[in-house]
Amino acid sequence: MIASSQSFPTMKKRGFFKRHAMRISLSLAVIGILLLHTVGVLNLGFVQSVENYAYDARLRLTMPDTGDPRVVIVDVDEKSLQQQGHWPWPRNQLANMVNKLFDQYQIKVLGFDMLFAEHDNSSGLNILERLEHQELRDNEQFSKALDHLRPQLRYDDLFARSLKNRLIVMGYFFTHSDDDTAEVGVLPEPAIGRDQFSPGSVGAMNARGYYGNLPQFQDAALAGGFFNASPLVESDGVFRRISLLQMYKGNLYETLSLAVARLALQAPPVKPGYSLVGAHALETLQLGNQSIPVDAQVGAWIPFRGRQRTFQYVSASDVLQGKADPEILRDAIVLVGTTATGLNDVRTVPVQESYAGVEVHANMVSAILDGNIKALPAYTNGLEAGFILALGIALALALPTLMPLPATLLSAGAMALMVLCNLYFWQFQQLILPLASSLILVSALFVLNMSYGFFVDSRAKRLLAHLFGQYVPPELVDEMAQDPGAYSLKGEGRELTVLFSDVRGFTHISEGLKPNQLTQLMNAYLTPMTHVIHRHRGTIDKYMGDAIMAFWGAPVSDPQHARSAVLAALDMVAELATLQEQFKAHGWPPIAIGVGVNTGEMTVGNMGSEFRLAYTVMGDAVNLGSRLESLTKQYGVDIIVSEFTRNGLTDFTFRELDCVRVKGKDKPVRIYEPLGLTERITPAVLEHLAAYDRALALYRSQHWEAAQAAFDALRAKDPNRKLYQIYMHRILHFANQPPPEDWDGVYTFETK
Repeated sequence: MIASSQSFPTMKKRGFFKRHAMRISLSLAVIGILLLHTVGVLNLGFVQSVENYAYDARLRLTMPDTGDPRVVIVDVDEKSLQQQGHWPWPRNQLANMVNKLFDQYQIKVLGFDMLFAEHDNSSGLNILERLEHQELRDNEQFSKALDHLRPQLRYDDLFARSLKNRLIVMGYFFTHSDDDTAEVGVLPEPAIGRDQFSPGSVGAMNARGYYGNLPQFQDAALAGGFFNASPLVESDGVFRRISLLQMYKGNLYETLSLAVARLALQAPPVKPGYSLVGAHALETLQLGNQSIPVDAQVGAWIPFRGRQRTFQYVSASDVLQGKADPEILRDAIVLVGTTATGLNDVRTVPVQESYAGVEVHANMVSAILDGNIKALPAYTNGLEAGFILALGIALALALPTLMPLPATLLSAGAMALMVLCNLYFWQFQQLILPLASSLILVSALFVLNMSYGFFVDSRAKRLLAHLFGQYVPPELVDEMAQDPGAYSLKGEGRELTVLFSDVRGFTHISEGLKPNQLTQLMNAYLTPMTHVIHRHRGTIDKYMGDAIMAFWGAPVSDPQHARSAVLAALDMVAELATLQEQFKAHGWPPIAIGVGVNTGEMTVGNMGSEFRLAYTVMGDAVNLGSRLESLTKQYGVDIIVSEFTRNGLTDFTFRELDCVRVKGKDKPVRIYEPLGLTERITPAVLEHLAAYDRALALYRSQHWEAAQAAFDALRAKDPNRKLYQIYMHRILHFANQPPPEDWDGVYTFETK
């Protein structure tokens, strides 16, 4: 009896592991994958994306939404450009602004988030001096007058004098490309010299070159700071960190915000602060009594206080005219920057997609003054790995034993507790602790266990579905039944045409409707769209929410499959226009669609798994059709067809949109917008189309000025066409940064 009582628990344990061996094994696999990501062996991009989202959410949730009156932005805004003239302004005007800020408004510190790398010859002094030495060399009266005026016309000297003996930081920027190693202007004195830190202890970004200010400006100012934060931009293009130090030729240079804060605090030069673990791990920067936490790249997380204009903005024009509020500027730290359109000082940040770069520095200056920059210590990776291991094993053992409701409550409770603890450390301990891996772990283990149980329990139902899951699309059954021997469901390669359509902004539309309204709307939309496709002998492959996938040429052969598909696309757009009145009568929002059509070699047949088969098409040509549908929104058109569809249609008129290389494809493809059957196109449309073709030819031949004029004329006649705006933007870009000599006019899309 004693032996029996001791063996019973062992048998029970063995029975548990035997019954749930597959679930536990799969759970351990999930835990192992996430652990490998945490320690850096694997790079799971979606985990980092979730981490970025979680960081942004915490930041937006806890930001104060109030400015800092100590920091003011003097803005070269649209008003300033209208009243003072286009940028850059004459240096005597800038000298006047600097003098007013310090003498009249009594500011404390001034930082320029802009570069002064070229001489200002706008006064005309060089022309007058040429006259003095040539045409008027014998005119003594002219020489005397010029000698009297010369000091007033040396605008650079005036600006340099305004900078002297004042707390002023000049901005400049570093380059990080091997193709740009220029050394323009001069650098300020390094913040930390090469003999002031241990070799290998600082992982600051290594600059390849720089664009600095003219020597007379940098020498006159008290300090300098780089203003480009781009080296630390995240993979999703969002600025969450800013480089506090960058390395150039062995020396470390400080960022604009750090230099401004240092002058405001009247602190000594910055010093490196090393980890207690060893001298080769930089953890902080010491600025007087302030300790600024930094990461391995000497970057600091920007604690944004709110959306753009949370800080006080003062128009530069108001400063020059003496109209600014003196109470706002008195004893303030002033950053001079720009929000004017065309000067391109914008960033994508967690709180806003378009955010003025100068306000990024304002947030950083404020945070350094208050000492509230959050830290992401190196030990967090180890902490995260330990937590994932402990939590994962606990859930792997608990979830298989629970019914759906308790399992849901346990998983939801675990995630809620993790979020609350994380927020506590974020808000009160100034620590950034990883959150994504833990949330994904709990979600994955929950879904895995619930799905496994569902599929195992419904095995009998799946076996029945297997017997009836092989089918031909019902819309073609009648025709195929007349000669069943002529059709085969086996996979084969054919030239077909595929169509993808999608409702634009469907998520936004669905959020504004009740479930029953959304169902009615989708039925009212999908039914007539299906009728149009059927009318043109298309096969509905599948509905994907609001999206439709259809193809032509199989199973029933259609030599005119490309023509039928394009006619169907045009009729779908026309049919949608007639539906808008019906939608309006029901109180539904209007909808717009994008349609992509491509022709090519595809594999068609019954495909799937042993559980479910479907008659469908696959292949690169199908993927390209999907990409074309996605591009309709980019180009502001309803329909895009590929060159492979367009080539065989001689009775249609098309507008060539572009030559592109879509995501996942090496070869470029020309894309077109079908305008309709040529016989129905009006002469005015044909004339406008001819003008567009000429403009496109000028663009591709790199005649930028002529192309700009041509597209300007087109845009004047059709200002709402997004296509013209796209080419105007590219022309402006290439005019300033010419493409390589082997440029083939192809535009590459990096996203789907």
